[in-house]
Amino acid sequence: MSVVETIIDIPMDHERNVSGQFDEYLKKIERTLHVTMVSRDGELKIIGPEETVHKARSVFNNLIELSKRGNPITAQNVDYALALSFSEKDGEILEIDKDIICRTINGRPVKPKTLGQKAYVDAIRSKMIVFGIGPAGTGKTYLAMAMAIQAFKDGEVGRIILTRPAIEAGEKLGFLPGDLQSKIDPYLRPLYDALYQIMGAESYQHNAEKGLIEVAPLAYMRGRTLDNAYIILDEAQNTTPAQMKMFLTRIGFGSKVIVTGDQTQKDLPAGSVSGLDVAVKVLKKVEDIGFCYLTNTDVVRHPLVQKIVEAYDEYESRAAGPGGGHRFPMDHMQRKAGEHRLQTAERAHGRGGHAGENRAPRLGGRTLDEQE
Repeated sequence: MSVVETIIDIPMDHERNVSGQFDEYLKKIERTLHVTMVSRDGELKIIGPEETVHKARSVFNNLIELSKRGNPITAQNVDYALALSFSEKDGEILEIDKDIICRTINGRPVKPKTLGQKAYVDAIRSKMIVFGIGPAGTGKTYLAMAMAIQAFKDGEVGRIILTRPAIEAGEKLGFLPGDLQSKIDPYLRPLYDALYQIMGAESYQHNAEKGLIEVAPLAYMRGRTLDNAYIILDEAQNTTPAQMKMFLTRIGFGSKVIVTGDQTQKDLPAGSVSGLDVAVKVLKKVEDIGFCYLTNTDVVRHPLVQKIVEAYDEYESRAAGPGGGHRFPMDHMQRKAGEHRLQTAERAHGRGGHAGENRAPRLGGRTLDEQE
């Protein structure tokens, strides 16, 4: 295979942005595409096999164009540009960058950064109900919030309603101090964070006092009809099937609904069925309902988050085995621990039976053996 070289002119104002600190982005491209890159006096020389030199040139030109548009180049940009180069879609990264949803209170543009995020945003624009499903860090909630706030500013809807199940992440916090709002605020903090960043605290407080923006736990949705509203249900994997049905049947005329969730991070009691899992099966053929599945390639947090997601996916796939089984072995451990606690409690209350009996503990009128 013949070795070729090519030279790219780097605009002085963008050289540090596209090269990274201590040329870290150049080194990443070198390692991934097996080329040699030499940057000197505003020029970048790329040496290597013709095919990989062509890819490296295309990746770097795309990074320069992103920088010219005012984007700070991050490791995620470089990783994604490299990934697209292997699928012959390297030019797509510039098309994605054109889609500006809104701007934050500091003027920073909010826009999709991957093809998966772009498909998610397009689905929200065209469908009445959209399910955004994917791992942590893929921008499911943040992009949904950005779309809702922009629609509110443009007068497309009259109010924004944000909700999520008030459920703890694997630990019992006990009774929280303060009034009702103070008790539920910790569960809704991620939604407030996105609101403050995009809309600003003062604007949020002003609209919240008028009842135009509402952040509330899912339990408060029962019995309501939500017309002319942008409604976001976050952490939907922690709903029960009954809660999910209740939520989806609140929708009125002129409303748009976005449901976000991560099917791998459930905080429901062991053995419980997730309302999100049921909804995916029940509603997949219903028109005007879109399902967008984001993956670890759409993670836009620190690059380490993407590696963590990949590691857990691999671990859970091995744990499930070829025959299926529990997605995460901890579910089985929690169930056994629950059985042991139940047996201990029954013995303490004198319901363990006579000596020598091997009576199965009872739960809800049935033995655990019967339930399984």
